[in-house]
Amino acid sequence: MLLTASRYFKILLVSLSLALVGQVVAQRKPFDIKRMRGAEDVMVGPFSGTYVIGTANDPYGVEDAPRKEVTVKKFVIDETEVSNKEYRLFVKYVRDSITRTKLARLAEDLGLTPEDDGIGRFAYLPIDTTKVAERYYYENYLLFSDDMYAGRRLNWDVKLEWQPEGYPDIYYAEIMDSLFLEPFETYTGKRMLDIKQLKYKYTWFDAKAASREPERNPRDFVREEIVPVYPDTLVWLKDFDYSKNDQMFNDYFWHERFDDYPVVGVNWEQARAFCDFKTHAINEGYKKLGKPVVPAYRLPTEAEWEIAARNGDPEVIFPWEGENLVLPNGKYRANFKPDGGYDADGEVYTAKVKDPKYFHPPKSKLHHMAGNVAEWTSSTYNPDSYEFFSPLNPDYVNREDPRKTVRGGSWKDIAYFLRVSTRDYEFKDSARAYIGFRTVRDFSPQKFDN
Repeated sequence: MLLTASRYFKILLVSLSLALVGQVVAQRKPFDIKRMRGAEDVMVGPFSGTYVIGTANDPYGVEDAPRKEVTVKKFVIDETEVSNKEYRLFVKYVRDSITRTKLARLAEDLGLTPEDDGIGRFAYLPIDTTKVAERYYYENYLLFSDDMYAGRRLNWDVKLEWQPEGYPDIYYAEIMDSLFLEPFETYTGKRMLDIKQLKYKYTWFDAKAASREPERNPRDFVREEIVPVYPDTLVWLKDFDYSKNDQMFNDYFWHERFDDYPVVGVNWEQARAFCDFKTHAINEGYKKLGKPVVPAYRLPTEAEWEIAARNGDPEVIFPWEGENLVLPNGKYRANFKPDGGYDADGEVYTAKVKDPKYFHPPKSKLHHMAGNVAEWTSSTYNPDSYEFFSPLNPDYVNREDPRKTVRGGSWKDIAYFLRVSTRDYEFKDSARAYIGFRTVRDFSPQKFDN
């Protein structure tokens, strides 16, 4: 078959587009966040002071949480677990960032500018040489970077077009085509996004490592993370052998009726990446409003989680007074697996992150600290860590150990795991249909805290 010039150029363009697939990860944008509705960014606290954590009377004789007095600095914690709706903001952000980056790179290769039509509208924005600082940074640092796109700004003001009939030109069509699987690669035979491309890159400073080697350059301790962000929806099938949970696999993360349910299928690394995204997104919004930024969002330490669950009471067994799991009206206080079966408490699987039919402690405003989904913490699990971790802001971290502590029990667990002192763990690269998370951040003075 003879190739015409136009057909040859199209094949060449496809190759160029596909070559970008494995190289592009999400980069930050000036995120224009609106005030989140519901429970997504409502923080409770602050919690601070000296508390007693652990227990002296574990009903199963487990001795991994002996009584210990600890002191923590002020922190605030999410009122609810992170919902599907909130985590989808993260996934869409990553999707859009990667899409815009690929469009901008191809526009650059074609010599197009934002003033041009078609894919040119997505070209990198020019460096503002009228700003002294931006010009100096570009001329003295970015020009010498190994990354030819370093410091280049994406154009986030141009709306992306996802429907094929609205594509502005063939270049745009080829880039969009590279983001989707071929119909024969999907289980439905329909057009589906290639979720393996959805990766988020961020950096963090390893201060503990730097403190051990102060003579080295601080840049040596900047850690780069590249994390696939899409939840593992197959957990609904993998976690339960010989069980039909196809609807949860198909609908749970994306269907709007599950918007306000806790995100699951997210491993520890993904939860940490979400915290970085949320920090940037919230603070960009505050900057635009002329408000001070807030401290970074993060996963709670194991001690912080337990202190929040206890609401300062060292004697409580569950996040409420007494040992009774049932309210006077006969309804269960939490979403877990009672003796009567999975649905005895009113739900077969998860419940909404803010479900009024479950117990709401009179002295606490935190929902589902017991049950619904177990929650990741930042701490490494060690059965003896309560014995040796510091009494001041305790947080046992061992980067060589992949076990991360999860707390609170879940919709599939028995009552024992709902106890505020019960510890459990999962491997950090594992995702489960019954593990989610909530975020915390350090508290700043009221006039600065938004």
